Order: sequence, then structure tokens, then C-alpha cells
Amino acid sequence: MKRMPFECPTEHYDERIFNIDEQICALINQRKEISGNNPGFPPFGYISKWASSFELYEDYLKAVFGTLRSEEHFKPMVEPSGFRKHIPVLKSIEKDEHFYSVTSLRQYSNASVITFSIDWDMATDISTNTHKHSHFELYLGEKYDCRMTNGGGTSGHSSYNYVVSPPLSDDISGTELVFKEYSDPFKNRSTGIEIVFRVE
Repeated sequence: MKRMPFECPTEHYDERIFNIDEQICALINQRKEISGNNPGFPPFGYISKWASSFELYEDYLKAVFGTLRSEEHFKPMVEPSGFRKHIPVLKSIEKDEHFYSVTSLRQYSNASVITFSIDWDMATDISTNTHKHSHFELYLGEKYDCRMTNGGGTSGHSSYNYVVSPPLSDDISGTELVFKEYSDPFKNRSTGIEIVFRVE
């Protein structure tokens, strides 16, 4: 998702802790390398122990480790610029009473933007309250960085925009657009649902 610019919350900084902060950065990097950038989250029992040992609040430590596990969400995102053209995709799949579609992609000089749409019967949605909000990640292979920038919906419809960099070729034949569903934006719990569009 698109982030708001971070503004420094204060002009104050105690220079006496510079070396400690530098060591914290080194330890974060070491933690990332050892875990293969997939650290998970410490069991609450560990957090309770550390909070007691180091006189810290448990919720504070939970917030710290919650931030440490999601570095990829802070990776700088390409802002599409220099619109060039629309490229038709015109692909759809119906699965489990949901209709998934990608009609086209927008080509920019530095990125592509793909809109993924989901439709379902809103009468069933209202009467049974069965529709769940989930998170789809787009995969196009190791070469591409794919980020959902925004999305939304109403009863019976939702759509999500993904920025792809570097931009896809204007000839997208042979491309597979793979949307994998997760129950949260941190990709912890896969639902097992994959929507694959093969462009011919």
C-alpha cells in the first residue's frame, strides 16, 4: 500500500546514544541475514520474559517486533510516470462464486499498472454475510517487483491496483499473472487460492 511520507517527530536527539543506535542497526541487519529475511514473530512467552528482564512494556516490544518482521513493506515504491498506452488483457475466471478479471494494463515509461477486479452476488453477500476481506499478492516472477498501491469496493465488487516494475513488455503474450490470496497483508496465512491468468 502507498505510504504517507515520514516526518521527523522531533528535533531532539541525544547524541550520547548514537553508538547504541548504530549497534541496533547492525543487529537488525544480522537478524535479517540469519533468518533469511523471514524472522516470524517471537512467542508471547519470550516477549513477557524480555519485558520483565529489561524493564520494558510487553506491548511496546510487540510493536517493535511487529515492525521488524515487515521490512519489505518499507521498500521504496516506484511511482508510475509518463503514461504511454493501455494494453488489453481481457481475461476472467469464475471460482467459488467469485468472478475475477483483468481487463487491461496501463503502460508507463517506468512501470506497468494492473487492475485486478473481483465480483460476486451481493444479494448472497448481504443475506449470508459470507464475503470476507482478503489480500491478494501479484506474482510475475523474480524479475518484477509487484506492489498493491490501493484498492476498494462496494457490495458485490472490489478492485485493486498493482504497480509492476520494471514495466512489462508491450507484447505480454506468454505472461502469467498469478494472484495469491492471503488472509492478511503480511502474507502469513495463505488461503490456498490462486487465480492465474495466462495471456496468449
